[in-house]
Amino acid sequence: MEPDVHAEHIAMLALLQERPALAGQRRGDTSWPTISAEVSLRGSACALWQDLHPLTFDGMDFQPEIDRAHARLTAWRDTDFRLITVLDEDYPLRLRTVHDMPPILFVKGHLHPDDVGVSVVGARAASPRGRTIASHIATGLAERGIMVISGLAAGIDTAAHRATLAAGGLPIGVIGTGITGVYPDNDASAQLHRQVATTGALVSQFWPNAPPHRHNFPLRNATMSGLGYASIIVEAGEHSGTRHQARAALAHGRPVILTDTVATDTEWGRTLAGRHGVYVAGSTADVLGIVEDIITTARTAELAVLPGTDDDAQ
Repeated sequence: MEPDVHAEHIAMLALLQERPALAGQRRGDTSWPTISAEVSLRGSACALWQDLHPLTFDGMDFQPEIDRAHARLTAWRDTDFRLITVLDEDYPLRLRTVHDMPPILFVKGHLHPDDVGVSVVGARAASPRGRTIASHIATGLAERGIMVISGLAAGIDTAAHRATLAAGGLPIGVIGTGITGVYPDNDASAQLHRQVATTGALVSQFWPNAPPHRHNFPLRNATMSGLGYASIIVEAGEHSGTRHQARAALAHGRPVILTDTVATDTEWGRTLAGRHGVYVAGSTADVLGIVEDIITTARTAELAVLPGTDDDAQ
């Protein structure tokens, strides 16, 4: 999010009674994850605004933020994307449980709060073997009804989503640009973005026209981790940006599955391989078996704490 438009979010909620866009004003050390958590806790962004910016005897000139918010909302009214905020019932349930959940998601396609998905990610400059492994894993996930989450970058991400589409599965593409952008910017990538949005969902946490800033991609990786039950790292070099996803997943308490190549051929992979919650897989069958166990265990735990269960009644 651009730092000069945080106040505008407050105006959006003031204009539309907390819906459809999150409002938040970042000042000083107040971060977006903190704002998301505090708004979710209060159930109101306006309440957070009042806490962070109490009225003084001199009052507050709020009109510029209201005007800018109104202009944005008017511009987005007839677009092909929708807004989901942490205040909405259709905000993804898995994403709500991570500390760095984004306050706003822009979505094309069908994103449901209880989607069951797993990230398949890796290097942009992927080897033919890496792309083949990604394709086989994605196909296996699609055949099991598990949504394939990836970042629509070149290499592993593209291979995973193309295989998902070919298998009749449901892809979720989480991108590092605004929802109207395409990266990498070429015809093949634009076509894949459209296919993902039509079949599954295209998701962005940035303003619709935001360019692919370097700092966007670690934020995007954290969101991918939060949306899924696990992150599968297919192939990644010593300095690959995919490391951000592995770190985010471990911070979220989400399992990380490394192929044996990543676990043995990179220093960071060897370091991670010994940590709690990190699995090393030597084949596609290994990966899929680990994923099935992870999801079964997680879903059982989730059902155990739902209202009306035995645990709740005790």
